[in-house]
Amino acid sequence: MKRTRRRFLQEFGSLIVVSAGAGMAEAAGGDERPARRSHLKMHRDGELRERGRKLWDMMEECELCPRMCGAKRLEGERGFCGASAQLEISSYHPHFGEERPLVGRGGSGTIFLTHCGLRCVFCINWDISHRGDGAEREIEDMAAMMIELEGMGCANINVVTPTHYAPHIVLALDIAIGRGLDLPLVWNTCGWERLETLRLLDGIVDIYLPDFKYSSGEMAAKYSAGARDYPKVAQKALLEMQRQVGTAYTAPDGLVHRGLMIRHLVMPNGVSGTGKVIHWIAKNLPRDTYLNLMSQYTPAYMASRYPDISRRLTREEFEEAVELARRAGLINLDIQPMPR
Repeated sequence: MKRTRRRFLQEFGSLIVVSAGAGMAEAAGGDERPARRSHLKMHRDGELRERGRKLWDMMEECELCPRMCGAKRLEGERGFCGASAQLEISSYHPHFGEERPLVGRGGSGTIFLTHCGLRCVFCINWDISHRGDGAEREIEDMAAMMIELEGMGCANINVVTPTHYAPHIVLALDIAIGRGLDLPLVWNTCGWERLETLRLLDGIVDIYLPDFKYSSGEMAAKYSAGARDYPKVAQKALLEMQRQVGTAYTAPDGLVHRGLMIRHLVMPNGVSGTGKVIHWIAKNLPRDTYLNLMSQYTPAYMASRYPDISRRLTREEFEEAVELARRAGLINLDIQPMPR
């Protein structure tokens, strides 16, 4: 489905004016939570819609992610990631498998988006990220999903593999806020992000949940479709995320409402370069930066073709990673138990 700039204005100009009126009506009741005032103000001022428009224009010759593949997505062409300008969603539901400070009692309100720009050969969700299993949806549908997830008691809206659909997410958020949405937005990403895209998300994303997959460009190139610049790009992205949202702290309700939460998947045979990842975090970010050391590596998808990643992690490898983090002085570790 082609989505030109003219169609963008035709579809979303009127929609967002209507939702802005709804947002003002909500505010008139005086029921604003301090943590959400920024979103509500951006909605009222038209700033969310404007950011969405700028991100939308970046799909003209796509430059949303570091691939900068130049695909003419607004004309229906699919990018390196596999996505066109048509929003495609695999599923949405309360998810209880995320980090505890994101789950609460009602789960994290996850929206699983199809396709991915990094295309790791070991992806456990390869049917969604590589094959693109999902259904075409409209931005209005995504806004309705956000409202529905809030109604289910979810602690946040968690968009998974979001970058190539950043315009759609921001526009859907704008509509949903106009209808009363009052939840933090979690940007659940591979960590490989363009600064230009991140800067357009400043003030919109509440919780950044990036992977920091590799410390070696050689490993990134081998296992993630030639992404040799992954370490440098991810490092710059993490610093920008930290600048925007700061350090993640758990509130009295047991949840994180804002901040940077980093994931690192420890891989067999030192492929992920865990020691250097930890050293960089300890040197460049606060000592109480939230770091989830993950032991769940499973040789999924095409991993069996690569000897170094064709097996699970050993207990010794993971314990070494945990010890490295402790020696580095990191004091906010979430240590995932070893699978049985």
